[in-house]
Amino acid sequence: MTAEEKRAWIMLVVTVVSYATYLVIILGRAGGAPLTAVPYVSTLLWTVGAAIVATIALDIAMAIVSPRDADRKDQRDREISRFGEYIGQSFVIAGGVAALGMSMAEVNHFWIANVIYLAFVLSSVLGSAAKIFAYRRGFPSW
Repeated sequence: MTAEEKRAWIMLVVTVVSYATYLVIILGRAGGAPLTAVPYVSTLLWTVGAAIVATIALDIAMAIVSPRDADRKDQRDREISRFGEYIGQSFVIAGGVAALGMSMAEVNHFWIANVIYLAFVLSSVLGSAAKIFAYRRGFPSW
């Protein structure tokens, strides 16, 4: 497994765990109250920050365990990375458009923030999954 594939796995796992943690905390706080009444900002910031720190720490740990592969990147790795990023970015665009529409419709900030967060999560998950698929099943030729 190449270092880039390991990075894709790290990103996928950290993103899913981080977002699941966020959802559990927010839904747990809601109880029977409406979700818009739940304080979400600090939880959102903490889970995003923790995901960033965890990704960096796991990337460093991976580089320590296999230092020869850490900086090695060939043409195939670059193409797979670009392929995954292009696929993942579609959700960032869709989330931005959805948030813009929600903002114009004056939807509660809770929903706008959560649509944007979900768009980033889906972008990361889909981009990482596409990279892993390309490494495991082969890169599609156009």
